[in-house]
Amino acid sequence: MTRTLLIPGIDGSPDPHWQAWWQKNDPMALTVDQDDWSNPSPEAWEAEVAGAVLQHPGAILVAHSLGCLVVARLLAIWPHLNIAGALLVAPVDPARCDRLRRFMHTPRTELPVPVTVVASRNDPLLPFEDACDLAHDWGAALVDMGRAGHINIASGFGPWSQGLELRDALARHSRAYVMPRSRKCVSAERWAF
Repeated sequence: MTRTLLIPGIDGSPDPHWQAWWQKNDPMALTVDQDDWSNPSPEAWEAEVAGAVLQHPGAILVAHSLGCLVVARLLAIWPHLNIAGALLVAPVDPARCDRLRRFMHTPRTELPVPVTVVASRNDPLLPFEDACDLAHDWGAALVDMGRAGHINIASGFGPWSQGLELRDALARHSRAYVMPRSRKCVSAERWAF
């Protein structure tokens, strides 16, 4: 079974966030910690994730919120890392929050692994059209969750078993991955790779 590295957003993913639930209930899931969840340094966070990837080669990265930008930056800077794929849930626009401004330099190039972006039509931290643009630029499949807010505790997401299904589909897809990958947008009710 493939290791899942969980990359939370700013302030971490405390209970009952779906990432915390996955960490507790999936023996192959591991949260990548960092020194200061409330005041993150992009470079330090990227180094923590890179170190976790080196310890767990071939892992699937599952990021939420600001963690999505950390993963995108990491893949753009170190494309040779052995990562099976990335599930990027509810990426953010750092211009919308002063606390996120250090992450303004978001890569806008195709990422070197299979990527799925999961976005909401009413996410207060990234308009859906911008999420579509990011997915396109990253060469990612896009899953439209409809009106799901920021796909976090506040919008009613606890265990989020559908996310596990998306992760597993990405893992299957990564085993069959061949460049170039197609870009598709699918609704949360129906996804395919």
